[in-house]
Amino acid sequence: MKKVLLTGATGFIGRHCLPLLMAQGYEVHAVDTKAAGRNHSGLQWHKADLLDPIQVHMLMEKVQPTYLLHFAWYAVPGKYWTSPENERWVQASQTLLQTFVEHGGRRVVAAGTCAEYDWEQGRCSESTTPLTPVTLYGSCKNTLRESLEAFSRESGLSNAWGRIFFVYGTGEHPNRLVSSVICSLLKGESIPCSSGHQKRDFLFVEDVASAFVTLLGSDVKGAVNIGSGVAVSVREIIEAISKRIGSSDLIRYGELSVPPNDPPLLVADVRRLREEVCWVSRYSLRQGLEKTIEWWKDNLNEG
Repeated sequence: MKKVLLTGATGFIGRHCLPLLMAQGYEVHAVDTKAAGRNHSGLQWHKADLLDPIQVHMLMEKVQPTYLLHFAWYAVPGKYWTSPENERWVQASQTLLQTFVEHGGRRVVAAGTCAEYDWEQGRCSESTTPLTPVTLYGSCKNTLRESLEAFSRESGLSNAWGRIFFVYGTGEHPNRLVSSVICSLLKGESIPCSSGHQKRDFLFVEDVASAFVTLLGSDVKGAVNIGSGVAVSVREIIEAISKRIGSSDLIRYGELSVPPNDPPLLVADVRRLREEVCWVSRYSLRQGLEKTIEWWKDNLNEG
């Protein structure tokens, strides 16, 4: 049986990977810093702090996985762009990768970000778009990618790097765009917005998880954009949500200014994802938004 170690297993994307990995026949070893979840056939939980090299070594020695799907990172909304924690996670991830190989690991897929790209380009391609990140988060992710590629050349490790664009969906932090709009409308609160003309590449979280699991099981190496390949304006997203919930009068367009470095267009070139990884999305934007809205109707008080 294929044995995979999943970091960030309780995170926004990681939790959605669990059933997909098990369905693909992996023996899944999920890592969390808090109390471990429930073990059952095909899934074992491990409590470990991945920032502690000793705990990482003990974890790898115990599990000895063949595959590694790495999502764990500092991801507090509003803070992760500039937090020094990004640098700690570069070092921790390098230790994780080295220890993984030392214990027989053969293939790793790690989560990157569209923030590695030069956002002035608009449409981002893995092969042609310059990598000139302007945030600490983007810089640290790009540094880890470079380190992973160099290490893989020396060790023979098979690796792929999934660059995530704009993910949304069930279980999302309530302060992120899609969920914040849904929560405010469900509460009857007004929503100050910019003009909303910025176009972005949104992909439902279950599709993002599916793309990563498919990438893990493939032979594709290097950077792969994880997105829809379709540019949709923020305003279209907000209006689709308000049409489904109602209360469109609560949306205040133009009350917020657009940040000076906010690009008008940011969308993924997904030809590698479609043609080489052979992955296709399951959810349309409408279906993803509807599923997210229904999830928040059931979980708003907890969120």
